[in-house]
Amino acid sequence: MTALHPMISCGKNQAFPLAGTLHQIVSLKLAAALLRYVEPRNLGQIIQAPFQVVLSRETIIQPDILFIRKGRVALIGDHSLHGTPDLIIEVISPETRRYDRLIKRKIYSLFEVAEYWIVDPYHQTIEVLIWSEWGYAEGGVYFKSDYLASFTLPGFRLPANKIFPPDRHGTTAPHRRR
Repeated sequence: MTALHPMISCGKNQAFPLAGTLHQIVSLKLAAALLRYVEPRNLGQIIQAPFQVVLSRETIIQPDILFIRKGRVALIGDHSLHGTPDLIIEVISPETRRYDRLIKRKIYSLFEVAEYWIVDPYHQTIEVLIWSEWGYAEGGVYFKSDYLASFTLPGFRLPANKIFPPDRHGTTAPHRRR
């Protein structure tokens, strides 16, 4: 039996399979790295799922990881954020790939989420999207051998191989660029 977790998006109830082990490992490692950067600098708040983000009455999402800048933390309630995060990170899985890449991208662009990361643990890539008045522009595609950087968190640099588990041969060898 497959367990599902609910999500409301644009007034429609959605249900997806619960995140798998690889998804959870990558999400936790990335959230921990962000927390280690954000907390000592008092930059804001990192929050990891399950946590609801109320973008509007009809649009409630549950991103894997989000960041709110220090000056906006008052938007965070006991059980949800009422407003737009400064950074949203989705760790995709085979079941959510299309939804995260297309539907959520449109939603996050509509609500002007400044930075959106799409983390693919299966291909070991991180796509960084930066919002502009024309929609999202590519801020970079990071591979396992790269250092991940953020426009929202200046100075943040993380070796991408620190968030992806070793491949099946037990190495963290870099992947070739496309």
